[in-house]
Amino acid sequence: MTRIGKRSFIFATVLVGALTGCGGSSSSTPTTALVADVVVIAKNGIRLDQSSYSALTGDISIAYVDEDSIRHTLVIVKDGSEVAGFELKVNKKGDVDQATVNLEPGTYTLMCTVPGHQNMEASFTVK
Repeated sequence: MTRIGKRSFIFATVLVGALTGCGGSSSSTPTTALVADVVVIAKNGIRLDQSSYSALTGDISIAYVDEDSIRHTLVIVKDGSEVAGFELKVNKKGDVDQATVNLEPGTYTLMCTVPGHQNMEASFTVK
């Protein structure tokens, strides 16, 4: 699958999930589309939706979507140290946080830093 095709698929999956999660008359349909180079989803069972992600070097837009009912964070780690100035936070189902980070080529780790969430970890390759 090409990079654009994969992003479109992920966007469609997130949008469908957001729309189907809006049941009942008190919920509202999202009015803005989620556009990001990388979309990471916190799933039920304290896990991420993928074990690995990738992006091209430079300014990378990362969106973090909470499909779980609890708080999660997302940081980027390189050689045992967090990338300074990057942390995404979501507190409940339906929350989205997004930021842009400039990364050099290499292998990184995406992880949730909430205690007890240590299996919320994935490799992140920047080419």
